[in-house]
Amino acid sequence: MIKLSKISFTITMMIGSMITISSYTWMGMWMGLEINLLSIIPLLTTKKNIYSTEAAIKYFITQALTSSILLMSILILSTNLINQKSAMMILYSSLMTKMGTAPFHFWFPEIIEGLDWMNCLIMMTWQKIAPAMILMSSMNMNTFIYITITSSMLISGIMGVNQTSLRKIMAYSSINHMAWMMASMNNEKIFYIYLSIYITMSSIFIFTLKSNNSLYIYQMMTSNQSPIIKKTFIINLLSMGGLPPLLGFFPKWMVINSMIQSNDLILSTFMVMTTLLTLYFYMQISMPILTMYKMKMKWSKKNPQQFFMNKMNMINLLSIPVCTIWFNFY
Repeated sequence: MIKLSKISFTITMMIGSMITISSYTWMGMWMGLEINLLSIIPLLTTKKNIYSTEAAIKYFITQALTSSILLMSILILSTNLINQKSAMMILYSSLMTKMGTAPFHFWFPEIIEGLDWMNCLIMMTWQKIAPAMILMSSMNMNTFIYITITSSMLISGIMGVNQTSLRKIMAYSSINHMAWMMASMNNEKIFYIYLSIYITMSSIFIFTLKSNNSLYIYQMMTSNQSPIIKKTFIINLLSMGGLPPLLGFFPKWMVINSMIQSNDLILSTFMVMTTLLTLYFYMQISMPILTMYKMKMKWSKKNPQQFFMNKMNMINLLSIPVCTIWFNFY
């Protein structure tokens, strides 16, 4: 049974983000972020998960600190106390901490580890939209942004290799995708497409894990699930890694094309090379699941989720026609 308080807090959380996105003033954006923060804290705490309260407290402390830094940078910009470039760097740092991008990611994997799957989905998708919109509206590509993108690509790839927790793998995958989205912020259309596809892929992947009740890699290897569910899990992994011709390859292709047109050849080359790290640990997870032999009785019943899983697989295989339509009309 869904509690009325959960519904009301969810509505106010969405209203807070919409206030931030639609506001024309810094104080209005800050107010929307605060409404969003105060609304999501009760949603993170659940009785079924004993670590959710700790994760909610950590999240509140981190976001309250970054909100204070954001407010301080807004006051500095309005009073011209220091150089404007330094003030904008402080502003970018607070927004990147809210999004969980490296090297400001120290809080993100630990909090994701203490949440259930639906709250993880909210943290990795909806909670990143408002800070990303503020960052896109005020960002100029400079050395600080380049350093953040490169560090996010490197740290997410290196730290995700030896992880066994699926929630931490998703956290580092989110950091990697945020680097790609930051690189696409010069073109709003590409950024919106990347954000929409990322939310779609993350939702499919997390719904698959939630239906299987899996939190660690060995649970997927040893579970007695149908081949359809395991196939969906592997296809979603490879799609999030950006392997063609799956759907996750399409937004990365657009970002690389846009960066080449902007003469960011060094950064685009580095991003392509470091993406192989994330694709490596996705392959490291998917290969044992793919090759693990599992006996199946001939009289076993069909899983009612098979039809739904097949439809989700079709979504991930739409990359080729979508790419063709996009580049014909772009």
